[in-house]
Amino acid sequence: MRAGVLAFLPVSAPAPGRRDVALLFATRSVRLFAYGFLSVVLVLYLAALGFSPGEVGLLLTLTLLGDTAISLWITTRADRAGRRRMLVVGACLMVLAGALFASTRSFALLLIAATLGIISPAGNEVGPFLAIEQAALAQMTGPERRTQVFAWYSLAGSVATALGSLAGGGLSELLLRSGASDLASYRAVVLGYGALGAVLAVLFTRLSPVAEAPAADRRPARPAFLERHLGLHRSRPVVLRLSALFAVDAFAGGFVVQSFVAYWFHVKFGASEATLGAIFFGANLLAGLSALSAAAIARRIGLVNTMVATHLPSNVLLFLVPFMPSMPLAIAVLFARFSISQMDVPTRQSYTMAVVDPSERSAAAGVTGIARTVGSSLAPLAAGPLYASAALSGVPFLVAGGLKILYDLVLWRSFRSLKPPEEA
Repeated sequence: MRAGVLAFLPVSAPAPGRRDVALLFATRSVRLFAYGFLSVVLVLYLAALGFSPGEVGLLLTLTLLGDTAISLWITTRADRAGRRRMLVVGACLMVLAGALFASTRSFALLLIAATLGIISPAGNEVGPFLAIEQAALAQMTGPERRTQVFAWYSLAGSVATALGSLAGGGLSELLLRSGASDLASYRAVVLGYGALGAVLAVLFTRLSPVAEAPAADRRPARPAFLERHLGLHRSRPVVLRLSALFAVDAFAGGFVVQSFVAYWFHVKFGASEATLGAIFFGANLLAGLSALSAAAIARRIGLVNTMVATHLPSNVLLFLVPFMPSMPLAIAVLFARFSISQMDVPTRQSYTMAVVDPSERSAAAGVTGIARTVGSSLAPLAAGPLYASAALSGVPFLVAGGLKILYDLVLWRSFRSLKPPEEA
C-alpha cells in the first residue's frame, strides 16, 4: 500500500512529506479498523446491557452530536494550535469512550461517554480526523494526483473497516463458543476499541512538521467561538451549499448505519456474530475496491458527474434489500450496492478540496464533515424504533434510498457548472 501511495506523490515532494502521507494512511487504517471492529456488535452490546431501542437510538444520536461539537472545536483550531496536537486529542477521546462504555451499565454515564467520546456507530469516519488529514494530504500532493491519492486513502479505510468488522464479529463468536456470556464477549470488543485509540495517539505523535498548515495560512490564534465564519472567507458560499447537501445525504445514511443493519440481519435472519462480521468484511472490501475506479471515471466525465452517476444506482439497490426473501439474496443485493456506493467518497473529498481556497481547506473539510455528522446524528432516533418493529424494519432502507436519490439530483443540478481547476 505504501508503495502505491508514494507513486502518486509529485516527484518534487520532500522525503518528510512522503513519509507523512504513508503515516496518514496508517492512522486512517488503524482508526477505521477500530470503527469496524466495534460497529458490528455495538447495538448488540447496548441491547445486552438491557437498553430499549429508543434508549439505544438516543445514545447513538448523542454519540454523533458529541462528535459534531468536538469536531467543530478541534478542526477550527487545528491550523492554529497544531494539526498533530489536535489529532492526538481526538485519539485520546476514542480511548475515553471505549473505557467508559466498557466499564459501566449506568445510562447516565453512557450518555456522558457518548457525548464526550468518539465512537462510530456506522463504522465510517466520525470526529475531527478526516478533515485534518484531508487538508494535510491535499497540501502534500498536486492537483493532478489529488483524486488518486484520495481514492487510495478511501481504499485503505474501507479495507481496514472490512477487516475490523471481520475481527470484531469473529472475536465475539470465539468468546461465545468458549463459554463467555453475550455481554462479556461484546465488552471485550469495546475494550479493544479503546486500546486501538491509544495506538492511534502514538502514531499521530510521529507526524513531522510538514503535516502542519503553512505558516502563511495561519491566522492569529483566537478562540473558535470568536471565529466569525469558522475559518471560511472567499469559499464560504460554496462550502455552505455543499454542507447543506452533504447533511441530507448523511441523514439518509443514518437510517442504515452498519450497527443497525447488522442488528437487522441478526433479528430478521438469525445471523450470528461471525456471519455479521463476514458480511461487512465483504461489503466494505467491495466498497474500498470500487473507490479505485472513481479516479479513472472522474478523469473522463468529471468529479460531480462521477459522484452522481455512481451513487444513483446504488440507492436503487438499497431500496431492494428489505424485499429480499432470504439472507443470501439480501447479502447479494447489499454487496451489489456496496460495489458502487462508495465511488462518490474520494471524488467528493477531492472536489471539496479543489473548489475552495487552499488557505481554507481545513475549515472547509471541517465544516462539511460537521454537517455530515449533524445529519447522520438525527436519524438514529427515528430509525431505532423502526428496526425494533418487525412490520416496519424495512422502512429505514426505503427512507434512506429515497433521500439519497434526492440528494444526488440536487447536487448535480447545483454544482455541475462549478468545475475544479483540473477540469476547467
